[in-house]
Amino acid sequence: MNLAALMAALPPKPAVVAFPQALLGAFRRKSITFCTGLTDEATVVYWFQSASFTLDLRLPDGAGTSPSQRQGWVGDTLWDEAAAELSWDIRRSYQPRNQWPEPARLSVIGNCVLEYAPSGAYVEDWRQQATRGPLLGLRLVGLMDETRGEILGLEGGLVVAGEHIACARSRLPHIDDALERAGSLEAALASGVASEAEIASYEVSVAIGGHGIIHSTQPERLGAAIDGDFQVRPDGRVSRRADIDGAPGVLLYEVDVFDPDFAFTTRTPCTLDARAWLEHEAVHLARHARVVL
Repeated sequence: MNLAALMAALPPKPAVVAFPQALLGAFRRKSITFCTGLTDEATVVYWFQSASFTLDLRLPDGAGTSPSQRQGWVGDTLWDEAAAELSWDIRRSYQPRNQWPEPARLSVIGNCVLEYAPSGAYVEDWRQQATRGPLLGLRLVGLMDETRGEILGLEGGLVVAGEHIACARSRLPHIDDALERAGSLEAALASGVASEAEIASYEVSVAIGGHGIIHSTQPERLGAAIDGDFQVRPDGRVSRRADIDGAPGVLLYEVDVFDPDFAFTTRTPCTLDARAWLEHEAVHLARHARVVL
């Protein structure tokens, strides 16, 4: 079955989250401003948040980003209630090192999430892309080799947030192990430890607005649909047939969350006095205001 049929067949699994529910959904980074006064508004960055895991894609030069400069990862989402900080347990990233080690302090207003680095190094401005629709999170738990009856450990996942979809899948374990030993993708290429194709076999792809993939660590995937041959297994897991490096396999997922009609946060509360001020001064305040995604 395709993704639409899968969501029609799955029983609901409501979102149970420790962090603020406003963080669920699909976010595009509008900008990052550094303590140096520099601001980047050009790098392509997306963050998709499920109930227990995060998908992240970062491409400095869009589709023209070289294989060694692409960034993407899947990580388990951790919430520190006392510090009000979000962090991530990232076991296998596109890059063989953690390039974003700080936790996040977050502030939500309207459809905007501001992420502050506790060190003061930067602040990121994220914009919620989703408004209403399905919220589905599938956490990849492994690749089943049907001929050997073995399950290879892979990291990854798939998130649907309204009309938007993201998916991620790590490389085969032996490739990631070799890259980690090399220390960097540039060193791995220079020493012949891995080829560009092996490096780029880590996929993070994003499809926005019900269209095909618009950004990916695998540029050849642009325009393709994020879909597949899904099945709901008797144990409640979801399987998906896929070709991994040219060989057929079955990806196994745990259902992390499924709400067929979820209202994503695009507005936040304020005091009655503040609301009255906004309405009274609308001629000035709203003259050039618009929704920015």
